[in-house]
Amino acid sequence: MTTTLHDGTPASAATPIRTNAIARAAQRLESAIQWSTELLAVCLMVAEVSLLLTNVVFRYALHDPLVWGDELASLLFIWLAMIGAVIALQRGEHMRLTTFVARMAPGARALCNTLTDVITVAFVLLLIGPAWEYAQEEWAITTPALGIPNTFRVMSIVVGAALMLAIAALRLTERAAPRDAAKSIAIVAGLAAVLYFARPLLAALGTFNLVLFLVIGVATLVAIGVPIMVAFGLSTLAYLASATQAPLLIVVSRMDEGMSGIILLAVPLFVLLGALIEAMGMARAMIRFLASLIGHVRGGLSYVLVGAMYLVSGISGSKVADMAAVAPALFPEMKNRGEDEGELVSMLAASGAMSETIPPSLVLITIGSVTGVSIAALFTGGFMPAVIGALAMVAVIFMKSRRQSLEGVRKATPKEIGRALTFALPAVILPFVIRAAVVEGVATATEVSAIGVAYTFIVGTLVYREFDWKRLYPILVEAASLSGAILIIIGCATAMAWALTQSGFSAHVAHLMTALGGGKTGFLIVSAIAFVLLGSFLEGIPAIVLFGPLLFPVARALGVHEVHYAMVVIFSMGLGLFAPPIGVGYYAACAIGKVDPDRAMKRIWPYLGALIVALVVIAAFPWLSIGFL
Repeated sequence: MTTTLHDGTPASAATPIRTNAIARAAQRLESAIQWSTELLAVCLMVAEVSLLLTNVVFRYALHDPLVWGDELASLLFIWLAMIGAVIALQRGEHMRLTTFVARMAPGARALCNTLTDVITVAFVLLLIGPAWEYAQEEWAITTPALGIPNTFRVMSIVVGAALMLAIAALRLTERAAPRDAAKSIAIVAGLAAVLYFARPLLAALGTFNLVLFLVIGVATLVAIGVPIMVAFGLSTLAYLASATQAPLLIVVSRMDEGMSGIILLAVPLFVLLGALIEAMGMARAMIRFLASLIGHVRGGLSYVLVGAMYLVSGISGSKVADMAAVAPALFPEMKNRGEDEGELVSMLAASGAMSETIPPSLVLITIGSVTGVSIAALFTGGFMPAVIGALAMVAVIFMKSRRQSLEGVRKATPKEIGRALTFALPAVILPFVIRAAVVEGVATATEVSAIGVAYTFIVGTLVYREFDWKRLYPILVEAASLSGAILIIIGCATAMAWALTQSGFSAHVAHLMTALGGGKTGFLIVSAIAFVLLGSFLEGIPAIVLFGPLLFPVARALGVHEVHYAMVVIFSMGLGLFAPPIGVGYYAACAIGKVDPDRAMKRIWPYLGALIVALVVIAAFPWLSIGFL
């Protein structure tokens, strides 16, 4: 089985927790780290939201922007990213591929899980030294507005790496069998020795080292279940140390650059916004309104599922969160109407793939951050491709539901529809307000996410009144964890992308893509196939950070509009993300629906086939993506 964020299982969970005195002491220390980091993360989340809202008030209401506001927000942001990454490691919520590990025998699986922990220890050990050196160098640089050394910001990487080292080491102490730990340490030490003594030979291999370290190395680490951020970061560090003369602090500086973009501050805020929308009952209000409109027709609730995913998609920053908000509100009644559980999960997964381009998708924000494409243009261009995907889904649902029995289903009266609309209206308008504010330039993506959080909090507590205040602290921790897991991947992938670019790999890719023939059409076809495969393994954000800076310039050179290309790429990645047997989103949908993946697998193909047709239409008609720019 393939898992992604929120699998909730530590990497070494296959091995029972040991109960000797040393292990108990390790557990107490890990609990202390957990408590302190979670409290710090909550404080940082609250501070970021408060600071951004204050900036908005001063900029738009008082016309007196805080010149130091963005600077302080950026400083707090990278601390939030690193502390969130620490929490994600402790909770087992970093993106990782477990398809192959899950099929191993229990003994081999335990050894493999221990090996991933040792590899994580090796990565953070290699990272701490360059991070400390980089922090020292940054002392001479002071921030323009606050006038403080940049070291205060960069120390977040040092502290985060140290805490991750502690957690990974404690995990080994608590869970790893001594024999597995000894074998794993021997394997890692042996590989390190081989790389050290083989440096003269590796230096003579030239660009083949890219294939060895950044293709074979990354693929191997991902296949054995190493967190993707570790696979990217460790492979890049090993490449620079073994095959080049470049200092390792470059990796830290690239990580810093990748995680420090102020536009990425929208990531934790949109994650928090999505969690609040679900917790406040606003998502359920939207779904009830849609169900009152068309729930009485054949396939009505299936259409509601597609419509609900269109409304809530992109706001949370996590497809898992989107699906988790929709499924519990619809699945019980759909089962009562005789829908097969496998069919429901198939629709849910395909709807997740369909809605990948809907703003304010974090993939769109990431593309804008790493390629320089206008965020407003991407938000505008994302609507119609999703409409085409939704229509493809609707066509399949229509064909499948022609013989559905509606016995006992009652049509809602106009009064009931009006009452549902009145109740849902504050929730329904939020996604449109958020998207319109960014598209029309009223506020940046970061600012509007803070406004959305404040709006949701106020409306949820005053209008819907379903919020359990005990959930606030866990929601803030979860938002920090998910954000940290995403952002550190962006940081490590940025470092890896730098290595690929500096080595001339981008030039080779550009030459290869242009030499394939077929002009724009051939390039789009190859890109679509490549990103379907990448989406299966890497998900959208790491794939975009790695390959966006390489391929978008090629698209421009061939005359492909960058917004059109972005939509083709994102839709393709969505297909890969939710396509079995590898796609991580597919298994997340099965977990949410509590359905055996094998039961749903045979039913998802008509929906994915329809989405492939939609992808062809989106690629063939650029107007669908750029017609409203």
